[in-house]
Amino acid sequence: MLDFFFKPRAIAVVGASREPGKVGHDVLKNLLDFKFPGAIYPVNPKAQEILGLKVYPSIKDLPQKVDLAIVAVRASFVPEVISLCGQKGIKGAVVLSSGFKEMGREGAKLEQELVKEARNYGIRVIGPNCLGILDTYSHLNATFAALKPLKGKIGFFSQSGALCLAVLEWSRAQKIGLSRFVSLGNKADISEIECLRALAEDPHTEIIMGYLEGIEDGRAFTEVAAEVSRKKPVIIFKSGTTAAGARAASSHTGSLAGSEEAFSASVKRARIIRAQTLREFFNLGLFFACNPPMSGPYLGILTNSGGPGIVAADACEKSSLELPTLPTETVEKLRKVLPPYASFYNPVDITGDSDAERYEKTLSLLLEDKSLNGLLVILSRTAMVDPEAVARILSDKKDIKPLAACFIGEESVRKARSHLLKKHIPHYEFPEEAVSAFEKAWIYEYRRKRPPVKIKRLKVDFEKAAQVLQTLRLEGRNHFLDHEVKQLLEAYGFAFPKSLLARTTDEALLAAKVIGYPVVLKVASPQVQHKTDIGGVRLNIKNDEELVKAFQEMIINVRKRLPGISVLGVIVQEMVPKGKEVIVGFLRDPQFGPMVMFGLGGIYVEVMKDVTFNLAPLSKEEALEMIREIKAYPVLKGIRGEPEVDMNALARSIVAMGQLVSDFPELSEGEVNPLIVGPKGSKTIAVDARLSLGGEK
Repeated sequence: MLDFFFKPRAIAVVGASREPGKVGHDVLKNLLDFKFPGAIYPVNPKAQEILGLKVYPSIKDLPQKVDLAIVAVRASFVPEVISLCGQKGIKGAVVLSSGFKEMGREGAKLEQELVKEARNYGIRVIGPNCLGILDTYSHLNATFAALKPLKGKIGFFSQSGALCLAVLEWSRAQKIGLSRFVSLGNKADISEIECLRALAEDPHTEIIMGYLEGIEDGRAFTEVAAEVSRKKPVIIFKSGTTAAGARAASSHTGSLAGSEEAFSASVKRARIIRAQTLREFFNLGLFFACNPPMSGPYLGILTNSGGPGIVAADACEKSSLELPTLPTETVEKLRKVLPPYASFYNPVDITGDSDAERYEKTLSLLLEDKSLNGLLVILSRTAMVDPEAVARILSDKKDIKPLAACFIGEESVRKARSHLLKKHIPHYEFPEEAVSAFEKAWIYEYRRKRPPVKIKRLKVDFEKAAQVLQTLRLEGRNHFLDHEVKQLLEAYGFAFPKSLLARTTDEALLAAKVIGYPVVLKVASPQVQHKTDIGGVRLNIKNDEELVKAFQEMIINVRKRLPGISVLGVIVQEMVPKGKEVIVGFLRDPQFGPMVMFGLGGIYVEVMKDVTFNLAPLSKEEALEMIREIKAYPVLKGIRGEPEVDMNALARSIVAMGQLVSDFPELSEGEVNPLIVGPKGSKTIAVDARLSLGGEK
């Protein structure tokens, strides 16, 4: 895919310049310096020769078929250049020129013209406003970067040109090469989705790294990333995830979800390795580029200093990694090579008087130990140890299992660090960073080996639910009445407490008699979303006297708080059995589509924010994983003698909510809060619920 970009036979540089420092000059020079094997045709109507190459006045004058055009002309000329490229049969264009949608409305119109011309002729475009592309194996450096790239196995794409330059410098400093490199710029045509596919198919790319600022088609990105990540590690750093969406959110689900939650849900589904910071992005790239797969969670730590060893152990304790107790056989072998005052367990502390020989003997034993899946080697500079000697020992032991080093210090360990990087052994400044890299490597391998998600449809009454929505359409309404919310959710398996609508106190008394005390009163109004906020809920009413008083006070207070609203009456509802309160909701993200939320429920959900999101529809396994992700999971499991809640029933509710929002695109937001879930075998009850229209019609 896109081979005409990465393996072109001939290239035209449109806007080639004689002046060093100009984009059109520097990109031409890079093509020559990187020894591109094909034909290179500079295009400039005002020059005869540049850097020893004959210059052509126009694209029309090119002497042979060209696969790729590198465009570095003024933005206003670019649409015409693309048109000429199409007339000449050129397949791809990398537009380095800036001055498009990043500059505002006029630039956006110009970019639309560019795209229109490209589509007219079937030309694929990278950019505009980008740094360029490179493929180190085909000797293609079509960028205007000053640094020469090293050949390697990392494929990289980025929306930021500045980050492209940073990656080039980082890769050279870490002695790690690149296979392919794509600066996406404005993504007018080719996006991260095509880049993922192209890098997945490239035999020289073993690790994929990408920096993203925005994703237009979140669903397609997730599907492609899930497919690619089963073949190769995909490490993504995404910025711009903290701002909530522009959509006004009336539900808890909507108010708790922003672009961060949507992207996190995509990461889970796609098995992407996500970096939370730019530093971690580079740390992970280093680890994956230098190590075999992390086949399990068991990490060994070797140190000559107790403090850093404890720091690393603490980091492991907070992660999904484990510090296993070493087998007796390994401990006995360690006793023969270490002094009696050493620590023979994990972390293995060989003490501050250790020399390189003690490191070598201990390292050999730990690498032989099959109970360890990876090994972190920590060194604190002492008078007895030669850091460079230890670095040479580590380089002789690489590739047995995942290995990382943390040589603490600056000037005293600088040469040792340099040797480690030269020999492709990842080095980290602090133990916590190394532990984090081991953890992400293990999580990736664990998820990669899991079978693909299989989503099974639940048996629901689709026709009943569709009829509810059809009624709203026929009546021209854009809001649900309480009984319609109940009908629609019941069609998808949610059970509600017995309830009756009462318009007067006499009707409320009759309803309470039918249902049986104790009861709950809730104001019935299509204009009230959060009843508790305005005093629209009264709990545990035990007799007629309490009911009449609560009914009258509620109607007066609600009308006082919200004058002019339509109050249909009061819902009289049975008190549900005691259980754990959770929330199950959904929303529709502009980029990633329908999402399901699960978390701790009740009136404190927006304060506690103990919630998690996933893409819909989802499998039972994914629903169970969501349950385990919240901080309140131990409460659901049962504490202090309390029984565990019915996890299967709870998972079924989460799956049902995901199926509902996927089945009806016109639904925008909704939630059941609280959903009361009890021990296994008990009934799961939806106490209160709301739904909103506003999705796709």
